Amino acid sequence: MSGEPQLIAPTGDQEPPAVRPGGAPAADETLEDYTLRFAPRSYRRWTPMVVATTALGGIAYLADFSIGAGIGLTHGTGNALAAIALAAAVIFVTGFPLAYYSARYNIDLDLITRGSGFGYYGSVLTSVIFASFTFIFFALEGSIMAQGLKLGFGLPLWAGYLVSTLMVIPLVIYGMKALSKLQVWTTPVWLLLMAGPLLHLIVTDPGTVDRWLAYAGTGGDGGVNTASVLLGAGVCLSLIAQIGEQIDYLRFMPPKTRANRRTWWTAVVMAGPGWVVLGALKQAMGVFLAVYILSEVGPVAATEPIQQFRGAFDAMMPSWLVVPLAVVLVVISQIKINVTNAYSGSLAWTNSVTRVSKHYPGRMVFVLVNLAFALVLMEADMFSFLNSILGFYSNCAIAWVVTVATDIMVNKYLLKLSPLAPEFRRGMLYAVNPVGVVSFVVASGLSIALYFHALGDTLQPYSPVAAALIAFVLTPLMAVATKGRYYLRRADDGIDEPPLDADGNPSATVHLCHVCRQEFERPDLTACRTHGAVVCSLCLSTDKLGDHVLPADPMAVRAAGA
Repeated sequence: MSGEPQLIAPTGDQEPPAVRPGGAPAADETLEDYTLRFAPRSYRRWTPMVVATTALGGIAYLADFSIGAGIGLTHGTGNALAAIALAAAVIFVTGFPLAYYSARYNIDLDLITRGSGFGYYGSVLTSVIFASFTFIFFALEGSIMAQGLKLGFGLPLWAGYLVSTLMVIPLVIYGMKALSKLQVWTTPVWLLLMAGPLLHLIVTDPGTVDRWLAYAGTGGDGGVNTASVLLGAGVCLSLIAQIGEQIDYLRFMPPKTRANRRTWWTAVVMAGPGWVVLGALKQAMGVFLAVYILSEVGPVAATEPIQQFRGAFDAMMPSWLVVPLAVVLVVISQIKINVTNAYSGSLAWTNSVTRVSKHYPGRMVFVLVNLAFALVLMEADMFSFLNSILGFYSNCAIAWVVTVATDIMVNKYLLKLSPLAPEFRRGMLYAVNPVGVVSFVVASGLSIALYFHALGDTLQPYSPVAAALIAFVLTPLMAVATKGRYYLRRADDGIDEPPLDADGNPSATVHLCHVCRQEFERPDLTACRTHGAVVCSLCLSTDKLGDHVLPADPMAVRAAGA
């Protein structure tokens, strides 16, 4: 059937037509946590502040202390603080539009990426990059926990890696419902253990602040220079992909209304781009603690958070309590972040594989896949070459996030070449949109070449800057060159009902998908090509023959501002 489908207004109680067996996706959507689709209003029962607290609980990781320490010990405190501030500014600016789109339209970063310049299959590339981010940081946090278990219990590192991997599995099975409780209840304890010793040191020994600020680094003279700042910022900017994990929680924000507007915006800013404020503070604390314990443990151990907090606790409490408390802090932090890493990684892998294979194996399969990758990295001792891994990875992450953020800020709102309302459903988008894909590939490719000295040693520190600038410039240029024609394959989804309500929130009206025979809210559905009914986004994704996918609309024009 190649003609236009009839506009339909489904009632939700119509008798579904006969369909081929085996078309139903996962039946328990609560268990699967709406892995590949819009998060419906009926599931989003949390208040804005509970969502924000849950999202912020995921940044309890101690890797920031290692990252900050590594930069500070190499380049000196002045360069480290400048690098941390520069990276934080870039991460905040690029994270804001992504966080807003997720909270407003209740979709994750992959779904945002699809409609923001990459296309339905084009964003598979970025999903794999995000999945890589999650297992790299899972491995980093798992390594930190293993160091703590070795110090506290004498457990060999290889066994600590295994323990830190296996213990998160039960916690990620039930998604947001379990994670919200875990993050809310553990956050106060984590904050007390993290901030308490640092404040004690500053108050009781103000000289530690002077020694910290004066530290020149192993290869520096104490002055601030551009190359050192940019090299440090490149490592910090590897964390730019953290916004994807924040968004995996922010998509469960309740609808924005006049009554909750102030609280809603506060929660979005805090838990979205605002995560980097606490992240930057932790990196600066990592420099402080590394300088404080440097003479006692040496430069290698000074980058290990367990050693940093052992030294800090030792200054304020009896010796018998020092190691147990340091281990408790490391374990709590590792659990809080690695349940998020495992959860977000499973979403990213599932998104990618389901679209390519048109088969939905379930999210838990990819929880195990992600954990396996992380365990291999840990056993390979990735902690010893941490900054090299992050410096390389940051080029890809920066190019991706800046491309999507630029498409939203410039192509949607200024040039109006990209549709204002995000689109993610198969059939509505082109398979590949050159705007985002070309911008990302060129920006990441050139910046990686710079990173590996392909254009000389002088330009090597500028690779993260190159990734950001190229993506920022090329994204609108590509939109203008293509006249925005590759954003929407169709401007009409065949349902005679708006997807947004009067307040601009996704509509909560419910209709029956005729393939899986489950009810879904309006934004998750399109008309079916052949059956005169509606079909949900996941059934469209797993439709191997394309029977349900709407045909391209030859008369469609870009729906900028729609």
